[in-house]
Amino acid sequence: MELVQNVVNRVTENVRQVIVGKDEEVRLTLLAMLCEGHLLIEDVPGVGKTMLARALALSVGCSFRRIQFTPDMLPTDVTGVNIYNQKTQEFEFRSGPVFAQIVLTDEINRATPKTQSALLEAMEERQVTVDGETYPTPKPFLVLATQNPIEYEGTFPLPEAQVDRFMMRIHLGYPSKQNEIDILNRQSDHHPIHDVRQVLTADELVAAQRAIRTVYVDDLVKSYIVDLVTTTRDHPDVYLGASPRGSLALYHTSRAWAAMNSRDYVLPDDVKRLAEATLAHRLIVNPSARIKNVTARQVIEDALQHTAVPGARARAR
Repeated sequence: MELVQNVVNRVTENVRQVIVGKDEEVRLTLLAMLCEGHLLIEDVPGVGKTMLARALALSVGCSFRRIQFTPDMLPTDVTGVNIYNQKTQEFEFRSGPVFAQIVLTDEINRATPKTQSALLEAMEERQVTVDGETYPTPKPFLVLATQNPIEYEGTFPLPEAQVDRFMMRIHLGYPSKQNEIDILNRQSDHHPIHDVRQVLTADELVAAQRAIRTVYVDDLVKSYIVDLVTTTRDHPDVYLGASPRGSLALYHTSRAWAAMNSRDYVLPDDVKRLAEATLAHRLIVNPSARIKNVTARQVIEDALQHTAVPGARARAR
């Protein structure tokens, strides 16, 4: 697991030049990349969501494209379109920005649901179909989507099917006072994003992804993951619980987290640590529970308390 830890340390140190005081969030972003999953970053404007994605792409040396979503954007602006070539008298496919190794979809909830859904096939099947022709996306392939909280004007809720395809959701939050002063100092003469250099090759990233697949997960831990997800489905405050895709996300991220911490086996604590990031965005809380200000995060915390850890007892309700 030394390879995985080395990869994480190099990229984290490099991204730290731009993202101040958010090492844990940077590690979670890397976690999604190592698991070949996609990441949803939800927070208010101006806290560094876009800079995090740019710094990560520069660090890894992958091809990078940014899609700035707007209400008037069409699906073909994302996937590409067939254009008639008058010289050859044939249609030619002009690929869209989704055909990059790291795709930043900025403010994804400002686009209409039709355009948002254009990403579904690419995220799940690593391919895009246009006019009956299928085109594979490059490897590695990661979608980093940023969105503003739904309370802001001019936003459209993401379809449940698309939210479920994001392996994790994280929040950056406002920096502390000292970190914000540090940000001012770093940008006094130029933006630190221009100092970020490639510290990792795509081949090294793929090798780290392979190494994670060798991490051992005991059957008791697998059972704990499934029990935890099942608890979210049976929770009285939940209208729609986590899907089997949520179980897979928790399983894969737990293996990667163990590898990032120099272990070749998964502990129940790894599962607990990543439960909120991998499951909370998949839950839909009942309207009656929302009136009482019950959140998906609280549901996850309650599920963790009432799901028996291997070798221990669950807390009684």
